[in-house]
Amino acid sequence: MSVRRLAEDQFQPAAFAFNKENAVWAEKTIQKYPDGRQQSAIIPLMMRAQEQEGWVTKAAIETIADMLDMAYIRALEVATFYTQFQLNPVGTRAHVQVCGTTPCMLRGAEGLIKVCKSRINDHAFDRNADGTLSWEEVECQGACVNAPMVVIGKDTYEDLTPARLEEIIDAFAAGKGHEIQTGPQIDRVFSAPEGGLTSLLSDEAKAKSVASKTAKATAEAVATPPSEIAPEKADAAKKPSLDDKDRPAGIERPAQPDDLQLISGVGPKIEGTLHELGIFTFAQIASWHEAERHWVDGYLNFKGRIERDEWVRQAEALAKGGEAEYIKVFGKKPR
Repeated sequence: MSVRRLAEDQFQPAAFAFNKENAVWAEKTIQKYPDGRQQSAIIPLMMRAQEQEGWVTKAAIETIADMLDMAYIRALEVATFYTQFQLNPVGTRAHVQVCGTTPCMLRGAEGLIKVCKSRINDHAFDRNADGTLSWEEVECQGACVNAPMVVIGKDTYEDLTPARLEEIIDAFAAGKGHEIQTGPQIDRVFSAPEGGLTSLLSDEAKAKSVASKTAKATAEAVATPPSEIAPEKADAAKKPSLDDKDRPAGIERPAQPDDLQLISGVGPKIEGTLHELGIFTFAQIASWHEAERHWVDGYLNFKGRIERDEWVRQAEALAKGGEAEYIKVFGKKPR
């Protein structure tokens, strides 16, 4: 890796501050980390600073370090290590990142680099005359099937030819980059086969395929006696009654329910179902006895997942001391 240094003092602004919206976002991001681990927020904060300013300034690095109670040298180490951070001013309208990894190189990335040299600047990272454009060569951008491609901001431009990249660069130079369609620049739907589909092309073929699958499923259902239905399917059909004596007691929704999604195995949908059952707190889950756990497991059709994921033990830790206690018990942050 080449040596990465901060921009010369002549380019550095005197100060940095997140704008109002980003400041609110930054505080919420820092609060996601447990006490003593706030420094883990440095990468997202530094990326947001770059999105706001276009590049990472010395003032931004020091401001973020102060926010996270870090030594400046530690924040500087992060900024200089990760090449995703631009340490010098880049084009104000576009910084073109050309993928030069093998798939893109085999599909014409060298031609795209030549365009960047002729249309922007002969040297990577150096801006054009009016400072609106710059470029660099980067490693894999994750769209190999659509090679060659470039990234500008958060958008990808794929299946490029040198001529098409010239048009895209000219549009950004004119301040009309927002008018360019992102993604594939040829007649292709995302990463579908180039040239279109190669099977089930006619409506008749599609209809026959659907009819065949439907007929097969119907025949299998008719031919299978109830006694041979897989036990798990039978269990799924027998959802426990809401009036069952083993259903855990629910409570009225509190003003501030616990974030049940901190329990490994609970996502937004499951949390919503638990709320419908009157389950809103870690303490409730921590108090479930075996029959109650079995009822909830059956109601959610989990097939023993509540026991495997140790919901009760997780809930006990979170109810006792929040994320800090969870880390103490499990050695990791809750999801």
